[in-house]
Amino acid sequence: MNTAAAPAQPVSARPVESPTEAQMLVRHMLDVMDALLGTVEEETELVRAGKLTEASRLEPNKTELSQMYLADTARIRASQGYLAKSTPAMVDELRKRHEEFRALLQMNLTVLATAHAVSESIMRGVSGELARKATPAAYGATGRPAAPSASARQPLTLSRVL
Repeated sequence: MNTAAAPAQPVSARPVESPTEAQMLVRHMLDVMDALLGTVEEETELVRAGKLTEASRLEPNKTELSQMYLADTARIRASQGYLAKSTPAMVDELRKRHEEFRALLQMNLTVLATAHAVSESIMRGVSGELARKATPAAYGATGRPAAPSASARQPLTLSRVL
């Protein structure tokens, strides 16, 4: 059974109960964000360089860090009132760092969306060219060359073995 495909169940987060625990939670959140940003920046650079196989190898680490990020976020939400009273300076730092985090994630998503669009465009172009070459050169009733029919299009396969 593939557990990655199952939807995540909401976890009830335990709120922090002491200033020390609050500081540890905020520090852990900042460390996780730094590690996740490092991984995302590395992925962005690899995708920009066209090294998609190497970028895909970062996925397990990125998934683990994302899960830690979500767990810390849930715990911080459950402890909002206490954190605001006990560690307001750390909460402000966390907010600032989170805004930077969101901006860098947005850039990563833009790079991934661009890579996806380019890949899709290339595949559509190759598929159209193969369908055009597979269609016999004939003229239609109007005297113009006939366009490839939908039935002439064949599934496109890709071999990664060279």
